[in-house]
Amino acid sequence: MITSRKLLEQLVAFDTTSRESNLALIDFVWRYLTDLGVHCELIHNAERSKANLYARLGSAGSGGVMLSGHSDVVPVDGQNWSVPPFALTERDGKLYGRGTADMKGFIACMLAAVPHFLAEPLVQPLHLAISYDEEVGCLGVRTLLDALASRLDKPDICLIGEPTELQPVLGHKGKLGVRCEVQGAACHSAYAPQGVNAIEYAAKLIHRLTVIGQQLAAPERQDPRFDPPFTTVQTGVIQGGRALNIVPADCTFDFEVRTLPQDDAQQVTQALERYAQRELLPHMRAVNADAAIRFYPISGYPGLDTAAHSAAARLIAHLTGSDAFSTVAFGTEGGLFHQAGIPSVICGPGSMAQGHKPDEFVTVEQLAACDAMLRRLAAWMCQKR
Repeated sequence: MITSRKLLEQLVAFDTTSRESNLALIDFVWRYLTDLGVHCELIHNAERSKANLYARLGSAGSGGVMLSGHSDVVPVDGQNWSVPPFALTERDGKLYGRGTADMKGFIACMLAAVPHFLAEPLVQPLHLAISYDEEVGCLGVRTLLDALASRLDKPDICLIGEPTELQPVLGHKGKLGVRCEVQGAACHSAYAPQGVNAIEYAAKLIHRLTVIGQQLAAPERQDPRFDPPFTTVQTGVIQGGRALNIVPADCTFDFEVRTLPQDDAQQVTQALERYAQRELLPHMRAVNADAAIRFYPISGYPGLDTAAHSAAARLIAHLTGSDAFSTVAFGTEGGLFHQAGIPSVICGPGSMAQGHKPDEFVTVEQLAACDAMLRRLAAWMCQKR
């Protein structure tokens, strides 16, 4: 049987940066699984330049466990790597390469475990899912979930192998990214009151976001399971202006809200829209009737908050030997699976402390421990309940 290390070497060699196609990797996985006798389905994007892969093996019927991972990785542009990012390099017990931790290491273990699952008398089915464009807003998995929505044989539990050092994780924050476009009116800066300064009004909106963020950080709204323990708001990008002697007619800024699972990010946007409508636009349009403030969603995904007493939590506690459940600061596709009626947990090899960085790595030890965890899963799936 091919090892997880060998599979990881082959997976890392595919440049699946989100801006690129993932079809070469998906074709490799499809051929690997079909050679083992596993039927695979591909769910393409509209342009047919990318695809999710879904497979099901084991016993007939509904339920079972899904193992899920994303195929895309973040860019290496501008990063100072000491090893080739798209070739696996082993050094001092560490396996270096883009995606080794986030999260091709888990996918390699998942694929390496397939022959073992096929050899076992599973009493419930095993589902496999590999998605695209997770890194740019959990985009690809949505079409996969749409395809599963009408089926009666959906899995009961989803295990998402994001890097947690194989610690059981039941929750993460949600995220909403929004673009705000401020349309003012240009004029010569010597006559500034005759124009509508889009940058200045954008600054007022950004300051309002800061105030909203401070309100969300109030002690009574905090959840100590998360770090930081409150919903955060931050502005990440701003563009505007043409020259110092021109009152700027346009300014655009992007902000994000990372919410505790119990908070609603849309309420932040709605509060900012009310502030724009009531406090800013009347002053802007008193100078120029065409002034406007517009908001556009960029990306988003829900948070995850799986109950500690749920079947999904009990399973991951059994597999890891720990019920010291925790949360992570980064987002995953778990919230979308959960929203689709598939309770989810997060547990995978490696650490996000290495993810997205130059010289990303997963340790050989973590990869072996993930292999062992999946063997325990196979044994669990052979037991009647």
